Amino acid sequence: MEKKAANIVLSEPIRQAFKFPYILYFFLIVLTLGIFLFSVSVGPANIFMIDIIKEIFLRTTGLGYNSELSEVHSQIIMNWRLPRTLLGFFVGASLAVAGASYQGVFKNPLADPFLLGAAAGAGLGATIAIIFFNSNYYGPFGAIPVASFFGALLAVSLAASIAQVTRGSTATLLLSGVATAAFFTACQTYLMQQNLTSFREIYSWLVGSLANSSWKEVLIIAPYFLFCYFIINLFKNDLDLLRFSDDEAKTLGGSPRRTRVVVIILASLLTAIAVSLSGLIGFVGLIIPHIVRLLFGYSYRIILPFSALLGGIFLCLADLLSRTVISPAELPIGVITAFIGAPFFWWLLYLLKQKFD
Repeated sequence: MEKKAANIVLSEPIRQAFKFPYILYFFLIVLTLGIFLFSVSVGPANIFMIDIIKEIFLRTTGLGYNSELSEVHSQIIMNWRLPRTLLGFFVGASLAVAGASYQGVFKNPLADPFLLGAAAGAGLGATIAIIFFNSNYYGPFGAIPVASFFGALLAVSLAASIAQVTRGSTATLLLSGVATAAFFTACQTYLMQQNLTSFREIYSWLVGSLANSSWKEVLIIAPYFLFCYFIINLFKNDLDLLRFSDDEAKTLGGSPRRTRVVVIILASLLTAIAVSLSGLIGFVGLIIPHIVRLLFGYSYRIILPFSALLGGIFLCLADLLSRTVISPAELPIGVITAFIGAPFFWWLLYLLKQKFD
């Protein structure tokens, strides 16, 4: 029997619905809000979602109502669960959009912030900032985000340059990214061993966690994400044209070189800010864009917004599991994403083998 490329066969009613993307946007936005509120409501102290909506409404508008929540529950919502869930959403959305962008730029379905070394570079930059700058953020242009950005950009540039010099295939790019990540991780381990006073802080950051989230982190990542997403979205048509050769893309009105430079910089910035605030959380940038492609289509006008929404949903659910599975203790969120992402990655490799055999 002839082997076919891996595609999910959708029923005709669903295919018809996909012709009207605004219906899908509405559905995903409603789903996002529902999961967001559910994540905020669940914990050692369960709180009804309607009470959460009322509390948020009161705090954001100043309009009064008779709250049925105690002061303790109010503090749990506004000062712990709400900023934590918001940070998880922005981190997941950032990693998913970065992964989708890398996959488009490098024409490689396995490209993501971790396999290209961007996360390792961001991790090394953040480690340097933690050791030498005492973890002070000073707003969105603080030591850790800036150091993470330059580390991520350096790692991706190094991996891409090595692959280009050797004139290898997309597999060469991945191997170069893996080698780059290993080198940056080795440098990071060396710094950790030489600075044992910061070891505990760095280790808790390495395994990935949203446990210490506050409004400070949300206010840092939100403008970064909105700015980077807006600019990358302007290049959605150019990312679609990168499926062709550079000459064909130019003929069709694209600018491949400019697109690659801008998108790589912005994707690295998204990776850096996410890693600097939440630690190393793997597989989000790999699996979410593929789920979007399999379910909704291959155009970047669909991939970018849907990756952002599904990435945010995915990490909110992962964070919910991390703080409830072994409650009152917590699992690192990176463990949860690895449990889910690794089997998906194996399945993806199998599908690619079926496609190209």
